[in-house]
Amino acid sequence: MFCQLREQLGWIDRGGHGQPRVHDLRHSFAVRRMILWHQQGANLDQRMLALSTYMGHINISSTYWYLSGVPELMALAGAKFESFANIAESDNE
Repeated sequence: MFCQLREQLGWIDRGGHGQPRVHDLRHSFAVRRMILWHQQGANLDQRMLALSTYMGHINISSTYWYLSGVPELMALAGAKFESFANIAESDNE
């Protein structure tokens, strides 16, 4: 059924797998959710457990992978850490 829907909708491959897969939908969902939470100023650490449970991951590290495996999320996480480091540095002065 998924293959038929993929063809009817004209989905094209944007990765290296030949055809879009169901897993690609899960990946897009998780990444977009984390980006939205970041834009809303939500605490990702608090939201990750809920996302991990929702996605059916046994270990939360499987969910945290998205933060390091997606360049856009890695940039957001890096900027957040840089902001944290600057605050910590100014507190020590």
